[in-house]
Amino acid sequence: MSRARVLVLNSALGPLDYRVPHGMAVEPGSVVVAPLGPRQLLGVVWEPDYMPSDAEVGDNRLRPLLAVADVPPLGAALRRLVEWTAAYYLAPPASVVRMSLASTSALEGARTVTEYRIGGTIPARLTPQREQALARIGDRQGLIRELATAADVSDAVIRGLVKCGAIEAVEVDIDSPYPRPDPAFGPPMLSDQQRDAADTLVAAVAARAFQPTLLDGVTGSGKTEVYFEAIAEAIRAGRQTIVLLPEIALTEPFLKRFHDRFGCEPVAWHSGLRSTQRRRAWRAIASGEALVTVGARSALFLPYRNLGLIVVDEAHETSFKQEDGVHYHARDVAVMRGKFEACPVILASATPAIETRQQVALGRYAELKLPARFGSAELPTIEAIDLIEHPPERGRWLAPKLVAALGETLERREQALLFLNRRGYAPLTLCRTCGHRFQCPNCTAWMVEHRLTRRLACHHCGHIEPVPRLCPECKNEDTLVACGPGVERIADEVTALFPAAKVAVVTSDTIWSPAKAAEFVGRMEAGDIDIVVGTQLVTKGYHFPNLTLVGVVDADLGLEGGDLRAAERTFQQIRQVSGRAGRGEKPGHVYIQTHSPKAQVMRALITGDADAFYEAETDARKDAGAPPFGRYAAIVVSSEDQACANDTAKLVGRTAPLVDGMAVYGPAPAPLAMLRGRHRYRLLVHARRALDVQDVIRDWLGALDWPAKVRVTVDVDPYSFL
Repeated sequence: MSRARVLVLNSALGPLDYRVPHGMAVEPGSVVVAPLGPRQLLGVVWEPDYMPSDAEVGDNRLRPLLAVADVPPLGAALRRLVEWTAAYYLAPPASVVRMSLASTSALEGARTVTEYRIGGTIPARLTPQREQALARIGDRQGLIRELATAADVSDAVIRGLVKCGAIEAVEVDIDSPYPRPDPAFGPPMLSDQQRDAADTLVAAVAARAFQPTLLDGVTGSGKTEVYFEAIAEAIRAGRQTIVLLPEIALTEPFLKRFHDRFGCEPVAWHSGLRSTQRRRAWRAIASGEALVTVGARSALFLPYRNLGLIVVDEAHETSFKQEDGVHYHARDVAVMRGKFEACPVILASATPAIETRQQVALGRYAELKLPARFGSAELPTIEAIDLIEHPPERGRWLAPKLVAALGETLERREQALLFLNRRGYAPLTLCRTCGHRFQCPNCTAWMVEHRLTRRLACHHCGHIEPVPRLCPECKNEDTLVACGPGVERIADEVTALFPAAKVAVVTSDTIWSPAKAAEFVGRMEAGDIDIVVGTQLVTKGYHFPNLTLVGVVDADLGLEGGDLRAAERTFQQIRQVSGRAGRGEKPGHVYIQTHSPKAQVMRALITGDADAFYEAETDARKDAGAPPFGRYAAIVVSSEDQACANDTAKLVGRTAPLVDGMAVYGPAPAPLAMLRGRHRYRLLVHARRALDVQDVIRDWLGALDWPAKVRVTVDVDPYSFL
């Protein structure tokens, strides 16, 4: 090639043409360094006919490429995925390519790093902190900061242990090879039902053809063990597997289960990795050495060399939808990557989304069902507590019946889980004298009190401030009151009721890394926790045989807000958290506190009639022309200047095209009218399923000009309506 079309990592630009210097070998997919003005940018060589320009530049006017990175080219299937994702979600192709080149250090040469591990010397002065550090580090190896976090001590304690020789330095090649999983290491004992499902998935991997399959199994039915057999088949064939998980906190329990089955851990990919770990993982994935990768949604765009299987675990989870940058849904993009790679895709879920169920109904996805729990474990009994008839005592949030069940559970030396999907101590703090409410200065949202950290925090932009002693409005002291419960407040109530119980609060504030998740799992398995009070973080992926009681503190919470998926999401969440109870030989029981026990979603949860609930929800969506029977796209206009945002939103609304089968609603102030200091207006596009709404929006917005300080973003298939 003497001329190359390059997608440089600049979202404002399309592909640019460059001259290939004599002696430099490039091909489509090659990662290159290209000049752009005085700067040097990374880019990827693309097909010459991609996004052709009317103004063709002669070869003599092209600037030369500067270098080619010593990494394998991005494959044709990944390039097609980039093109599809950019076109479907109306995103700049460079923004999608950037997700594939998520570790720039991976493009550099070989490197080493100094890590630390416990040596053979016992320090002469063994303080309690040093003793704790040595006990908790065990056989871990890592940077000083990582060891300090794992041991819950300061960096100075670890450095002191290094100085006295108790911890030694080790020079590590950061590109050292990963151990190879052994498909014969720990074969499971499967039931006949599980074996039939596993055989079907193994055959799909062996066929090396695109086949999306919904693995629909109740909680505790052994879905993971079943799709592990498909992974084993891919390993035997020397092909790579991606396993996508919705939460970083789920990675650690998964790694343990994977190790028990295959004798080593898979390659992990998530935001908690340090740069050297990301580099090592990226290079191993690109070379084909990493046979199994487990990670968050971003792992989907990595440059796998020989992909043989994609698994999306907890495929119904809304966290698979990216809410900033490229607004893609990892479940749907995973199916498209499977199509381009010609490999099977497994969507595993106990509560599949209506969109997935519809694909099964249309015959586009295969379906495998696991309707019973594995072994002797039975599904828990579920009972509603009507908060109108049986309210909690004044100043409390747990109904007497749930409190009594907690006491009985503790007497039996079993564990309990209380679920409330609200972080912090209270969602609102106000002054009882003047009525002042603490609101985020950057967002249209209340500040949430966190008593564990003694802070008021905004859960949308991250703004924090100390809890004041005086009301900022009337200057009165001791007049601030917390309104409503968060998990910390429920934990305080539990501690007051059962002072001898060991209570743990589990949220993204306390479990922010796989190491913290591993510590939590270890404490639960050791019986060091009696009652867990947690958010949606504990609704999935965990297996605690001694956990027999689940209490849903406020089952109505998720039904607020008018979201079209509110009932479905509430059903999924409560069904998932209910599935944490009775996963071993001991029976489980679930109490659901609600003000509306006769609501359709509550009746479905109590009776276990999921089919009737989904049928009613599906019919309602069909009548409204809502997804998956119609299409939505949100257009969000934002600016730090409210007048500018309002004028632009009106311009967008005024110029909306008249297209048969499409309606445009708005503009209107967004429910979160200000977010991170930007004023926001929303328009909603509602179209029939067959309409190519992306082309309409692309032409519509492409013909408009708006001020540079205004941002217009499009969210195709939105999940958030805030």
